[in-house]
Amino acid sequence: TMSVKAFKLVSAVEREMLMGDRNYINIECIECCGKNLYIGTNDCFIYHFLLDEKISTAGKITFAATKQLHKYLGLKKPVSELKAASALTRLLVLCDNTITLVNMMNLEPVPTGARIKGAVTFALNENPVSGDPFCVEVCIISVKRRTIQMFMVFEDRVQIVKEVFTPEQPCAVAVDGYYLCLALTTQYIILNYNTGVSQDLFPYCSDEKRPIVKRIGRQEFLLAGPGGLGMFATVDGISQRAPVHWSENVIGAALCFPYVVALDDEFITVHSMLDQQQKQTLPFKEGHILQDFEGKVIVATNKGVYMLVPLPLEKQIQDLLASHRVEEALVLAKGARRNIPKEKFQVMYKRILQQAGFIQFAQLQFLEAKELFRSGQLDVRELISLYPFLLPTSSSFIRSHPPLHEYADLNQLTQGDQEKMTKCKRFLMSYLNEVRSTEVANGYKEDIDTALLKLYAEANHESLLDLLVSENFCLLTDSAAWLEKHKKYFALGLLYHYNGQDAAALQLWVKIVDGDIQDSTRSDLYEYIVDFLTFCSDQDLVWKYSEWVLQKNEEVGVQIFTKRPLEEQEKNSINPDDTISCLTKYPKARVKYLEHLVLERKIEKEKYHTHLAVLYLEAILQLKSMTRDNCTETTELLFKLRSLLQKSDLYRIHFILDKIQGTDLHMESAILYGKLEEHEKALHILVHELKDFHAAEEYCIWNSENREVHYRRRLFHMLLSVYLNPGTSDCALVVAAVDLLNNHAAEFDAALVLQLVPDSWSVQLLSPFLAGAVRQSIHTKRMTQTALGLAQAENLIYKHEKVKQKGTPILLSDKKVCQVCQNPFREPVFVRYPNGGMVHTHCAADRQLNSNVTHHSSSSSNQT
Repeated sequence: TMSVKAFKLVSAVEREMLMGDRNYINIECIECCGKNLYIGTNDCFIYHFLLDEKISTAGKITFAATKQLHKYLGLKKPVSELKAASALTRLLVLCDNTITLVNMMNLEPVPTGARIKGAVTFALNENPVSGDPFCVEVCIISVKRRTIQMFMVFEDRVQIVKEVFTPEQPCAVAVDGYYLCLALTTQYIILNYNTGVSQDLFPYCSDEKRPIVKRIGRQEFLLAGPGGLGMFATVDGISQRAPVHWSENVIGAALCFPYVVALDDEFITVHSMLDQQQKQTLPFKEGHILQDFEGKVIVATNKGVYMLVPLPLEKQIQDLLASHRVEEALVLAKGARRNIPKEKFQVMYKRILQQAGFIQFAQLQFLEAKELFRSGQLDVRELISLYPFLLPTSSSFIRSHPPLHEYADLNQLTQGDQEKMTKCKRFLMSYLNEVRSTEVANGYKEDIDTALLKLYAEANHESLLDLLVSENFCLLTDSAAWLEKHKKYFALGLLYHYNGQDAAALQLWVKIVDGDIQDSTRSDLYEYIVDFLTFCSDQDLVWKYSEWVLQKNEEVGVQIFTKRPLEEQEKNSINPDDTISCLTKYPKARVKYLEHLVLERKIEKEKYHTHLAVLYLEAILQLKSMTRDNCTETTELLFKLRSLLQKSDLYRIHFILDKIQGTDLHMESAILYGKLEEHEKALHILVHELKDFHAAEEYCIWNSENREVHYRRRLFHMLLSVYLNPGTSDCALVVAAVDLLNNHAAEFDAALVLQLVPDSWSVQLLSPFLAGAVRQSIHTKRMTQTALGLAQAENLIYKHEKVKQKGTPILLSDKKVCQVCQNPFREPVFVRYPNGGMVHTHCAADRQLNSNVTHHSSSSSNQT
């Protein structure tokens, strides 16, 4: 495994301070409480030192130990164990199987002589159950076989609480609440001394090696397991972490989060609790004690005491990042959360995530980098600033100090490798595109969008146009220069348009279409300009480019006038007369524009309708002068002219008729005579000159649309008269007359027809007409009878209503008075109102009727 410098070994108490030249003295045990260091020796002495930590300007840590006093216990046996109970200012001393209470400051035994006898070893309960702050709970392994005893220790007395028997002889113990973690002869167990319930953990042979049982946190223990494994176990007998790999002959273990430190004959090893990996190895010979005291880790030989000083976690993390060990750095940073205040941790952790992101980025691990940048809430300009010239010149951005990475720019990072550089640019494109619409962009939208535009333009990316036509914050000066440099003139036009500079945009685009500058972005740029002008609200621009647009293509160019937005057309903000005069040089465009006014916008102005009809007419006559046969264009124009002449009532009929005189436009002449109500002339042209009988019938139909029945009948009778004119003996006209009667029987008055048709015609010839006429006559008769019946029924209802109204008799005598003049009635003539009030006839006729009487009279009926 790769190493981390997690701890430094610093001397705390030199041997001279402890024993001078007395070589026989060995250190047996140590205890540290705050700055107080206590050492127990093999010659029954306790030494008390004050430890002062000093940090040099270079950051080097040293310890100065000052001896306070030493005390001989007088038992001539080694001091086996020391434990401080700072709340009681007591030191618990195990010597010769007896635990004595001494004062922490003067090392004198308590006056009461309180002590616990028969103890092989003992442990304090760091998660006490009594709740008394001035009491320490102590667990001892008794000299009695297979016995554990629980005591409560006060300032000057001790009290046994519980005695528990174990299945085998215990040799090491740690306590958490009611739970004891015990190393027995052949196995580790968890025992609840309150309930007596025990749980086996795993086997272990205490004869072969020294067991280790250490409480490392709430309800969790660290044990030396078989095969040199450091095993973690909870009070429920579960292991929540993977084991760490120690050597077979571990002597002691300590905890300094997030590390587990272990001691063997030759080394101190450091493993991480977060990923169980070995992080550091320190050579250390003849060590026999390793313990931790409230974050301090102390290691001792027989002759000297040393501190294992942890390097600040931030320094360790930075070292890992410098070695590009991102995963380990992040694991360590997360683990550091519990040791650092929340605010400080968040700032630190964000920065670490950002640094890790740049390491992954430099290794082209873009997915991982993106996630780290996102989690670390990276100021995206840190990333943009790596790419030369991407940040706008106006940007006030200064890189983070200390820097988040070691690179000056992308060229250094990729060492000029073009493929890598392209990949990095592609990543930034996608990353900026993702973050531009999120909170990350707040405050830097201009920098982000400008950088994105530059990347898109340089890479010839299709999203460049999408960026410019949607909401964006690209800075005009920077972006315009960049687009020009990369010959993205169409995009530059879009940028000008977005910034309200339509004149500049159009000027550029026109140059592209004219071939003055090269840009193949849009093959349909001319149509795009037409569309742009159509929806452009700046009329000066529309007029400025109208000539250019029309010269390129009349029929497409005219759309700048014909397809303008509806609300603008309704306001007539561009005057139609001005447009028509502008289009004088462009005949096709002028026709299209007039069609737009007359047929689409349905403007009811005689001059437009007449103008359009004249233009159609002139175009037709010009085409006819060039070729005898009607070409497709002539046919189309004829259709349009006829349609206009038929449907419009606004053009000057005589004016058009004068222009048609002397041409072969007979159908058009007929339509015009029809408009003048000169139907005989019109029908004469259709029947005798055009010989188009179907057109003659159609003429009768469309001329009588939305008119009364008798008007239509008159037209059909006129047509029949033209067919049956005594002066003609054309057989085709007779056939046409018969067909007209037979096909349109309903349009004729049968009695009049019978007077008109020649006597020589047979009934069989007119049988369809006669059948239709009879059927129509019968139908009319029946419908009339039905209508009469319904009218009679309705009349009956009204009569019934009238009788009901008359049902109440009216009594009049000379005692009744008129409601208007209050005089009695002198004759049996009166007016009665619907509310029953009676007045004289002359009073009722009086215009100045009493307002009360009119108010009371019923509004539903004014009849009297």
